[in-house]
Amino acid sequence: MQAELGGPGWTTEPLRAVDSIAGQLLRAEEERTTRGPLTDDYPELDIDLAYRIQDEALSQRIERGETIVGVKLGLTSPAKQRQMGVSAPLTAWLTDAMTLPNGAALPQDLLIHPRIEPEITFVMGRRLAGPGITAATALAAVDRVYASLEVIDSRYTDFKFTLPDVIADNASAAYYLTGPVGADPATLNLPLEACLLEVDGQLTATGVGASVQGHPAEALAMAANSLAKRGHAIEAGWIVMTGGMTDAVAAPRGTTIAAHFTHLGSIDVRC
Repeated sequence: MQAELGGPGWTTEPLRAVDSIAGQLLRAEEERTTRGPLTDDYPELDIDLAYRIQDEALSQRIERGETIVGVKLGLTSPAKQRQMGVSAPLTAWLTDAMTLPNGAALPQDLLIHPRIEPEITFVMGRRLAGPGITAATALAAVDRVYASLEVIDSRYTDFKFTLPDVIADNASAAYYLTGPVGADPATLNLPLEACLLEVDGQLTATGVGASVQGHPAEALAMAANSLAKRGHAIEAGWIVMTGGMTDAVAAPRGTTIAAHFTHLGSIDVRC
């Protein structure tokens, strides 16, 4: 299979390996199994090819009945990049199958080794298509801002991966929850919007919006410009999760994880 992945002509010819690897990652998710990094088997795996695998996995999700509801950014904070041993942010897809209501129980039987992080999430009022999107242009396209919790669940053993590995694995996406308070972005100072993260009532971490690329709107602009390179845009009505404001915390069965924001209310999940 390795010969099918790279080599002359791979940028223009269909890749059987792309379909196969996307299917392998989806099966690992469904069967709650982990694997070593793809780059161990395919050292030629680069970022462009990893995004092709990610997009193919999305196509397979759609074929089984899921609907795209938005995009997420990963590894947008320096702290998160240090934690995961990578140096650049990335984009990934969200579908309706990943949505949980606020206060819901985490479906542990469908997860491998979940972690949770608090985020600022945008709901788009109009379509945002790169290239050339600035933070100001991006923020002007936002309808409402919400607090959120993202559940990540890597399909790689011990969350060990390179940047192409995690891109192919849809940035470890599993589930997400949005809070009950939707605010007009014009009423918020997003870089200063603070979050307190609690595990079983104990303060575990704190963060602010500035932890995300300096401003969550910078992350949104980056997502639009990055997606444009692959022929995609951020559609009206989609949500955009802008990235973790703190390090992700483990979510073992029986715990409750809550995030309390300055102006965006509180959100919690029972693990």
